[in-house]
Amino acid sequence: MLKMKNFHVFLLLLIPYLTSYAVEKLVWADEFNGDSLDYSKWGVEENAYGGGNNEQQIYRWDKKNLRVEGGNLIIQAHNDKPNVAGTSRLYSSARIRTKHRGDWQYCRVDVRAKLPIGKGIWPAIWMLPTDEKYGGWASSGEIDIMELVGHEPSTYHGTLHYGGGWPRNKYKGEKFKLARGTFADDFHVFSLDWKKGKITWTIDGKLWQTQEKWYSEKGKFPAPFDQRFHLLINLAVGGQWPGNPDGSTKFPATMLVDYIRVYQEG
Repeated sequence: MLKMKNFHVFLLLLIPYLTSYAVEKLVWADEFNGDSLDYSKWGVEENAYGGGNNEQQIYRWDKKNLRVEGGNLIIQAHNDKPNVAGTSRLYSSARIRTKHRGDWQYCRVDVRAKLPIGKGIWPAIWMLPTDEKYGGWASSGEIDIMELVGHEPSTYHGTLHYGGGWPRNKYKGEKFKLARGTFADDFHVFSLDWKKGKITWTIDGKLWQTQEKWYSEKGKFPAPFDQRFHLLINLAVGGQWPGNPDGSTKFPATMLVDYIRVYQEG
């Protein structure tokens, strides 16, 4: 009887710890198991804007650049001198987003992907504010889950952009380097866990970065990261950060995404 009583006391002491961990539920996913992009989940961008970074690609809606095949999303950049509506660039590629098809406030995102490398190649998995409550970039924030600049094939970056509108914008982040090999050798799971006042990055289940300090010129902490954000996947070519491709860069450059899964507490 005494042992049973002690066990009940133990359970009562344990309850606060058990209830402090909320259960995560899968709220959105794309496994890319079909033969075409699911347009109920994705919008396709077409532009030659250059991302504000002097990028050299045209994003277009073409199976050459964007398709689902063999259980993967395939985004491919080509050195094919495309011309769209009278605008020419040296390269074509693709960029997709979940805006108004998948928007979340606080979530965990898992993306299993294999990345292209090479001078001037710039794959990215990132998030932008859906409603821009605090104003234009970067007042309403930007969350970079993964960015790789191709001349550093073993390293990827995780970054937050915040503060005020350009040029009063601020950013902070860190980079992760593989112990061996490159990100083109195999698939890896890039994850972001976004909670109120705390954002963490993991790779293949290993935590490597935590950010808990940022600000907004137009809102109280944890603004701007207290509103709905959506997901973007793209493969840029050239620009101010990675530099432009050179003779060593191999085309087509291919980004493969096996799955994307989004979880929320509840």
